[in-house]
Amino acid sequence: MNDKEEELKKVIMDLEEERRDLEDANIELCKRLCESNDEIREAHEELISGLRGISDESLTVRVKMMGRVDKKPFLKVCEEIFSGKAVALQHDRLFSKWQERVCDSRWEPFKIQRSGDKILGVVDEEDEKLKKLSIKWGEDVKMAVKTALEELYEFNGSGRYPVSVLWNFERGRKATVKEGIIAHMKNLKRKRT
Repeated sequence: MNDKEEELKKVIMDLEEERRDLEDANIELCKRLCESNDEIREAHEELISGLRGISDESLTVRVKMMGRVDKKPFLKVCEEIFSGKAVALQHDRLFSKWQERVCDSRWEPFKIQRSGDKILGVVDEEDEKLKKLSIKWGEDVKMAVKTALEELYEFNGSGRYPVSVLWNFERGRKATVKEGIIAHMKNLKRKRT
């Protein structure tokens, strides 16, 4: 073996050692990333748990149940049609029926649409049950059901039951962990004073 071959062999061995070191460092970084993600997920779950019972609407970040039908349009339409004790009875019956339908995985009021290179599931406006709901009880009631279906599709695609999400009501979007912590701290301060 000549000097050049010896030198090349040494360079290759050095590069191989450097590659192994980089591989080890990458494995360690991936491990740390997973641990950090687990900590953030746990903190997120704790925030949801801590804020779940708080209904103070002055807080911009609260827990929102995604997939729960809004009761207000149901109550409004029942107040327009019924009177006395029948309002509450009909409201409860109608709301419960539609919340149950929203959670029923046998009902598939979705259609698939392409948006660029994304495939999206959207609520089918031509779904017979939704059309009948709109005709009988009005567009606001239909929209409450449609919104709950969209939330379930987005936030719990693998199941048809409502899920708790940290929600920034001021901005109309999912809240960050940081926003949740700030809201929780504000709530604790108010409780102390």
